[in-house]
Amino acid sequence: MTNEAIQEGVPSDHFAIFSSQTAKIQYSYNKIREVKSFRVGELFSAYRDILWDDGRHKYNVSSFIGEIDELLLGERFSAFDQSTLDNLIGTLRQRGNSNATINRKMAALSKLLRKAQKMGDIHSLPEFRRQKERAGRIRFLERDEEARLFATIKNRSEDAYRLSVFLVDSGCRLGEALGLIWNDIQEHRVSFWITKSGRSRTIPMTERVKEVIKLPATEGRRPKGPFTKLSQAQFRAIWNDAKAEVGLGADDQVVPHILRHTCASRLVQGGIDIRRVQMWLGHQTLSMTMRYAHLATNDLDGCVVVLETPRPAQSDIGAESPLPSSAAQQGAKTEPVAAMTSSRATRNGAKA
Repeated sequence: MTNEAIQEGVPSDHFAIFSSQTAKIQYSYNKIREVKSFRVGELFSAYRDILWDDGRHKYNVSSFIGEIDELLLGERFSAFDQSTLDNLIGTLRQRGNSNATINRKMAALSKLLRKAQKMGDIHSLPEFRRQKERAGRIRFLERDEEARLFATIKNRSEDAYRLSVFLVDSGCRLGEALGLIWNDIQEHRVSFWITKSGRSRTIPMTERVKEVIKLPATEGRRPKGPFTKLSQAQFRAIWNDAKAEVGLGADDQVVPHILRHTCASRLVQGGIDIRRVQMWLGHQTLSMTMRYAHLATNDLDGCVVVLETPRPAQSDIGAESPLPSSAAQQGAKTEPVAAMTSSRATRNGAKA
């Protein structure tokens, strides 16, 4: 059978059994593709710039995918099966990864594989199930800790101090603050356009944020934004030196992100409802904000009032009953009898 016959849909004697007067069978090689296999690292190189914007998150994802490729021993695949995923998760857990860390790594892998499947590079995906995360303790700065830490930072860098104040009063992420330009600041409000969730938001500024947002009078060209003179690495280095100096060096939770936790905690403790806190922080889902809900202790104060309502003393209860319990029981028994006697007398009078 020739290629021309296949393309024209003319069946040969070999396929005569499949033909009839009212139907024709058309054969084509156009949709036959060579099955290829890829490493996870190769897929990431192909799609990383499409799936992730430049920044710290992309850097973290690159580290995640690199570790996964290492654990898979550079294996090439055309289908990513469930057993491979389960073994990968098990290995990460043996390495001491928490469920929260595993979820972040699997989210990056899932996003990459789904893109590869859409592009036809792989033809089968496993089911990615989110691991159950435990709600850990949220660390935030007390007022005196903030004062000591910020004073030490100010002695080292005025720009780092201004950024610290802005972070704790706005609750924004470090990358969001560093990405601000002057056009994002209008009157008494600041807008964040480059966010982790991809959703922009605008919040009002506190009085001290309005002060630190201003650049000190210096010679030279004004930078692009209020904090663009600093990089993340520079700020973190200053932060780590300052926290060690004030005696917080051993606390691994005292990182720049603690300023975001501190802002959220103060909002909730101050009586701001959880939905407004979500809008302020720019959380994509309310479940993220609910981590701080337990700090709204004022909402439970009314429960104490109910529980502490004065109860009558035992002596007061006895004074209210003129009869002892035995007499009261006897009275309860005689009252129905007296009522029955009165009722019979009435009926007898009626007959008379």
